[in-house]
Amino acid sequence: MTERPLEEHWTPPGDQPYDLRRSLGVLRRGPYDPAFRADADGSLWRATRTPDGPATLRLRQGADGTVRAVCWGPGAGWVLERLPELLGGADDPSAFVPRHRVVAEAWRRHRGLRLVRTGQVLETLVPCVLEQRVTTEDAHRSWRLLVRRFGEPAPGAPELYVPPGARALVRVPSWEWHRAGVDGKRSAAIVRAARVARRMEEAAAMELPAAIARLCAVDGIGPWTAAETLQRSNGAADAVTVGDLHLPGLIGYALTGVRGSDDARMLELLEPYAGQRYRAARLILLSGIAPARRAPRQRHARIARL
Repeated sequence: MTERPLEEHWTPPGDQPYDLRRSLGVLRRGPYDPAFRADADGSLWRATRTPDGPATLRLRQGADGTVRAVCWGPGAGWVLERLPELLGGADDPSAFVPRHRVVAEAWRRHRGLRLVRTGQVLETLVPCVLEQRVTTEDAHRSWRLLVRRFGEPAPGAPELYVPPGARALVRVPSWEWHRAGVDGKRSAAIVRAARVARRMEEAAAMELPAAIARLCAVDGIGPWTAAETLQRSNGAADAVTVGDLHLPGLIGYALTGVRGSDDARMLELLEPYAGQRYRAARLILLSGIAPARRAPRQRHARIARL
């Protein structure tokens, strides 16, 4: 283990604004994510598992926009070497042109948003699989229980946990999946992906169509899960999520004021943003425009109690 932390600084290119919290926020899986923490002083903490071992990263943005990164653990060098990509340094927001008033206003208010790139596919894939067919709250609970049970205390921040790696995921007993509220289809998909972890990680260096095909080659992983993963692992600006229960309706309503849009209508509305559809969708969600609820929220049914 690295006894002393390593340190690095990153300054956003040009004179464009940069929003650390908004950009990195997509990596957080709920307010009690054991692998991610946001402090009141603006610091962000992330525990991760790299090819060189576990690492804990602390980030804090200064008044001049520069981000100071301090990293602990055997994987510290690996993390800091890829720090610019993680923070969105490889993202090119200049390619984005708003085509709707709602999008233009959200873009004006959130010009500091960057699409991050973790370069870690399996670690990003697992919580995305957990979010299949269940409420976000239940998925976050499952992630929290699995990370604390099969992960390990994070170096330099033992109150955080490093997510379990491929070997640990393959060895999770069936009753532990059940206890965490994960049904057989989702747990089987995670185990299958973990068994071909090296093939999954290769997708981090692929163009979007090939990366989607690589992930979807695993039974139990479809376009929804692939897009949600690659948005984070690859910083894929065009990885629009299809098959979502709520997203088409939210985007359709925000752009047209009409309820009931499906995937086909959403893709039609996002066509002017080809190449940047994920960025456009994220800005639309940040606008906060949504139809009023007509029905109560779905009730939670935790399989661990069955």
